Amino acid sequence: MIRVRVPIDVNAVLCADSLAFALATPLRVGELLTHAVLDALGPRAPQDKRERMIASTHAGLNEGAFIVEIDGRIYQHCDDVTVVAGIANLRFYRRERRDTAA
Repeated sequence: MIRVRVPIDVNAVLCADSLAFALATPLRVGELLTHAVLDALGPRAPQDKRERMIASTHAGLNEGAFIVEIDGRIYQHCDDVTVVAGIANLRFYRRERRDTAA
């Protein structure tokens, strides 16, 4: 499990004149994946490695190699939108094809 701090969208709070966006932030799953990869690699990772890992993680999710669970809900594509507050808990599950012919 990877825990990701969710940034508050101050612009959405000001434009909508609503504190609801300060409590819960809608984000694309791909953006959360990017934050998770950057957190996992750490600040000292080379920039090219960060870019490669982000690209391969996004491609893997979009191609169906794995699914991601964010705060108990399952997502299968980077363009899906989730609403999170404070800290998001991400769990990755690898999809495996089972050979039924034995």
